[in-house]
Amino acid sequence: MSIIAATDLVKHRGDLPVLRGVTLRVEAGEVAAIIGASGGGKSTFLRCLNGLDEIDGGSLSVDGVHVDSKDSARARTAAYRLIRIRAGMVFQSFNLFPHRSVLENVIEAPIHVLGIDRDEAVERARGLLERVGMLSKINAEPRTLSGGEQQRVAIARALAMRPRAMLFDEPTSALDPRMTAEVLDVIDGLAREGLTMLVVTHAMHFARRLAHTVHVFSDGRVVETGAPQQILEAPAHEATRRLLSESRVA
Repeated sequence: MSIIAATDLVKHRGDLPVLRGVTLRVEAGEVAAIIGASGGGKSTFLRCLNGLDEIDGGSLSVDGVHVDSKDSARARTAAYRLIRIRAGMVFQSFNLFPHRSVLENVIEAPIHVLGIDRDEAVERARGLLERVGMLSKINAEPRTLSGGEQQRVAIARALAMRPRAMLFDEPTSALDPRMTAEVLDVIDGLAREGLTMLVVTHAMHFARRLAHTVHVFSDGRVVETGAPQQILEAPAHEATRRLLSESRVA
């Protein structure tokens, strides 16, 4: 069963085509990685999935909630409201509320969006912060945390909504190697628990280590899809070969 599906997805910024008919599926329990050169449409695709960017053509669904470019604005708004509950999103830049503690960051949405009792939300938050190794920082403010610690709190905050899937947009690109390893360990644990995940990444070692499927984006299209070993060791498309060559040089 596809938890995430996009069919012929199109997105323009003014006259510039960013997505040129993207079709992609992620099955239940699958970890899918999206790789590709900068400007290829990877992050825009994630933003279209959860409604941060409007789609100009095609359709998508997340956990059975459908959005079509031909739907009315009201229908799309209602659908995306449900999608944001069912699919958590973690950004490159953490996006924690700077004026609130770690605990307050994690309990905010469950209380105000899901209507969960505060005591229940706090209990859930404590369990999630322990799960990502951040319980000892429960009363800390984000400015006192390292980048890796902030990203782990961001993951706990997304998980507090009990999503059916997680969307990660370059979750380790702003981190040093040690912090990257900390965040990857958390994502690895989620993968072993069977959580469906779609991860945009420049880190080829992430794709090799954790992904079941790798999708290669180039110029707003999916040019190649396959298992990590096939994509990273025997790529069929020139764009993939060029990307891997450049990543090795870097």
